Amino acid sequence: MNENQSSITALASAFGRAYHFENDYPKIFSDSAARSLMTEAEYQLMSGHMAGGLSFFAPEKQLEFSDPRDALKWVVQTQISPTPLARAKYCEDMLENAVKFGARQYVILGAGMDTFAYRSEGAMRAISVFEVDHLDTQIFKKQKVAEAGLHVPDNLSYVAMDLRKDDIKEELRKANFNFRQRTFFSLLGVTYYLAKEDFADLLCSISAFVPEGSSIVFDYGDEHMFDSSIRRVQNMIAIAKAGGEPMQACYSYAELEKLLENTGWLIYEQLCPTDIELRFFMNRSDYLHAFEHVNFALAVMRARGAAEK
Repeated sequence: MNENQSSITALASAFGRAYHFENDYPKIFSDSAARSLMTEAEYQLMSGHMAGGLSFFAPEKQLEFSDPRDALKWVVQTQISPTPLARAKYCEDMLENAVKFGARQYVILGAGMDTFAYRSEGAMRAISVFEVDHLDTQIFKKQKVAEAGLHVPDNLSYVAMDLRKDDIKEELRKANFNFRQRTFFSLLGVTYYLAKEDFADLLCSISAFVPEGSSIVFDYGDEHMFDSSIRRVQNMIAIAKAGGEPMQACYSYAELEKLLENTGWLIYEQLCPTDIELRFFMNRSDYLHAFEHVNFALAVMRARGAAEK
């Protein structure tokens, strides 16, 4: 992550969720707090930039959309929102299931502008939440939360660290993480930017201290992503590179399964784009559809005996 870039990345993510909450129906994922994390000026500025991005994403459509609002809708629903919305919905559905089966801690790796802790209710307010991210992003996040007047709940802890370099166990220990308690982890929008060795090291580090039955949700690109001929996939890769955070890794299912097995995890569920389309995007009349070559996975920590064999 480059200095001063965190705010741009974080605002783009928050914008996609805010736009969906205010403009799209039916809802895939309802983030009622995202809009409050940006000022009206910031929201309008982001709207203008994204609508203007039509010349990059699909220049042939510039004559089709004479109204900037139509251009904005196309850009956001086609390029920006599909994966963040669907993976957030999948993640929080799986978190709810994990809590029913005894998880009492939620670690959000690469939290960015995630708003779960500020809008959770009922049983979700009883779990301990740890937002883990780069210090620059957390400084920006805390500033936006304060400006929005959002209540920071007592069950939330901020953990500033670099996932590639710092010791996650030590950083969580400083935040009073309970190493005996079953825990749910999320790693959304991150695996693409981690070298495969870094992702493996992170999974191995976590499996070394969490109890059996802990779980993790993440999204990842399949082995054909970098060679895809699909324009919006090419756009996604190009934008990441131009922004100074090039995508580094994609995985075949067999490769991912082996990586997880070697680091103490078992795949419990995997959703390919067809599965994601069926679960989250069916019967829509807008542009929102599952992103090609993007997959979701839920992995569970194996019994210690099984991991040691």
